[in-house]
Amino acid sequence: MNEESWPPEWTRALLAHSALAIIAAEGTTYGYRILQRLGEAGFGTIKGGTLYPILGRLEADGLVTSHWGEGEGGPGRKFVSITDAGRAEIERLRSSWPVFVATVGRLWDLPR
Repeated sequence: MNEESWPPEWTRALLAHSALAIIAAEGTTYGYRILQRLGEAGFGTIKGGTLYPILGRLEADGLVTSHWGEGEGGPGRKFVSITDAGRAEIERLRSSWPVFVATVGRLWDLPR
């Protein structure tokens, strides 16, 4: 199954945490770069109108901070950086992910 045929609910459910993982990996980045990385990872095309509210929620939750800076040869960009709370959240998710996958797998493997 490729990303184009994944149920949209899966993408919506994992988009914020995947964006946070990208920010954690890059330290400081910006929205367009996050969209590129999501596409490269197999999420397909994600629109800015979907990502930018998510980044706002991550900031409101204290998981990232943002600041405006100069773009490379263009207009300014809003950069986002991971916070200590964001790093802790990513670590919490990484440690619980295998348990979640195993739980769902057991349900899907029930006799039909």
